[in-house]
Amino acid sequence: MDDQLRQLSEQVKQESQFVERIIQEMGRVIVGQRYMVERMLLGILCDGHVLIEGVPGLAKTLSVRTLSKVIDAGFQRIQFTPDLLPADLIGTMVYNQKTGEFIARKGPVFSNIILADEINRAPAKVQSALLEAMQERQVTIGTNTFALPKPFLVLATENPIEQEGTYPLPEAQIDRFMFKLKVTYPEREEERQILERMSTGEVPEVDKLLGPEEILRCRKVILDIYMDEKIKDYIVSLVMATRDPAEHGMEDLKVLIEYGASPRASIYLAVAARAHAFIRRRAYVTPEDVKSIGMDVLRHRVLLTYEAEAQELTSENIIQKVFDHIEVP
Repeated sequence: MDDQLRQLSEQVKQESQFVERIIQEMGRVIVGQRYMVERMLLGILCDGHVLIEGVPGLAKTLSVRTLSKVIDAGFQRIQFTPDLLPADLIGTMVYNQKTGEFIARKGPVFSNIILADEINRAPAKVQSALLEAMQERQVTIGTNTFALPKPFLVLATENPIEQEGTYPLPEAQIDRFMFKLKVTYPEREEERQILERMSTGEVPEVDKLLGPEEILRCRKVILDIYMDEKIKDYIVSLVMATRDPAEHGMEDLKVLIEYGASPRASIYLAVAARAHAFIRRRAYVTPEDVKSIGMDVLRHRVLLTYEAEAQELTSENIIQKVFDHIEVP
């Protein structure tokens, strides 16, 4: 076991060398926001979609666009608007007059990285058009089903739901996002750097550092990263505590949680914890890996009751209480 772990450790250190280079390269364009950059990178390494929420002007779209330039893969930006149709995303059947047949014309979703910009500006029927693509990595047009290219990743941005002209995302779609990130304002020094860098009107060019083959190879390494049985039990306990808090000694949370996290939460916590260990150049998972990515995996999967909303509690408040209460192995 020790020899295997030593071998895996060397492999992880070798394969993860690009991580810091990508963060540094993106830092030429994006000031600060390391948290958002790391989580997007984790999404790519985990084969998991990322939802980024924040008020306008926080470089959400710029970050995704810059990441797509650093990674040598196909990229499509789809601007979600109220008049968008499902066919505008996935494609449609077109009649060919010469042959007298209907042929499938593929939409912009057939690419490696999809930027779904302001996804909550489009109605539910358009948002739901992404469901099959996000889960099965395939799209059905008419009677034909087409596989999407590998890797395939949806990076969606949204403004806070409270703003006018937005549509809440269907719960089934929210659950398909591995991470939901909340982006905040930069610090004072970062704001000054943004002013200096962006007021000239010139955005620096970045180099391509990572290809699709390397991403797929890293994913295989991540799946081999060692996770102790106690860590697995810890993950299950966290998820189960969101469903039945009273059974885990948190009676006061029972009236605050309407629905707990789905089984996807357990899967994503395990995969994301392994990927977090990978970017930290470790061949094993620690409880700190789980806690680092836990909020981003769970915040959109725990639905609160009206009583919790009346008390002005958020899902983050509830999840933090769960993390504080469940014993760390």
